Amino acid sequence: MARYTESACRLCRREGEKLFLKGSRCYSGKCAVSRRSYAPGQHGQAQMRRKMSEYGIQMREKQKTKRFYGVLEKQFHKTFQTAERMQGKTGENLLSLLERRYDNVVYRMGLASSRSEARQLVLHGHYTVNGNKANIPSMFLNAGDEVAVAEGSRDSAKFKDMEAGRTVPHWLNVNMEQLKGTVVSLPGREDIDLEVKERLIVELYSK
Repeated sequence: MARYTESACRLCRREGEKLFLKGSRCYSGKCAVSRRSYAPGQHGQAQMRRKMSEYGIQMREKQKTKRFYGVLEKQFHKTFQTAERMQGKTGENLLSLLERRYDNVVYRMGLASSRSEARQLVLHGHYTVNGNKANIPSMFLNAGDEVAVAEGSRDSAKFKDMEAGRTVPHWLNVNMEQLKGTVVSLPGREDIDLEVKERLIVELYSK
């Protein structure tokens, strides 16, 4: 399976904003964006001052969204094609589908410190969906689906020390004492905190 293996902080610096890829580190003074708010590399500061073309602006919006959710190009494009076939606005459908990814839901529920950690824990079978083993991070969850830490994983120090603290979106209902949560409804555009102009992504793929 293809995956990004370089520094996650470089991705945030390239986009010029926090993408919350490193869990608690992103909220501390160690955050790379707080210390160096320009693009990485020898010419990083010059790149931030350069005026981008229309195509460049559209590309940056797509790259930012991909990196925020930890999705590579092939899977992102496949999700976009699914969004196109759905009723409603393609851009909003795309963001809703990305929010409904299994790994993202685990992260949003507070059952993992970052999306990358959620993805790894899902792959290793530490969660169940509706009481059944599920280890495919890209699967889409629906309203009524229940995600829980698997019985065999509950004694792990990782989950024993887990505490409530992160704000959980209203489309999810979480019980941290029982280490489980439910998808109450499908997320709408107003539920997504990523500052992205999804219209630009649609325009990019429509060329």
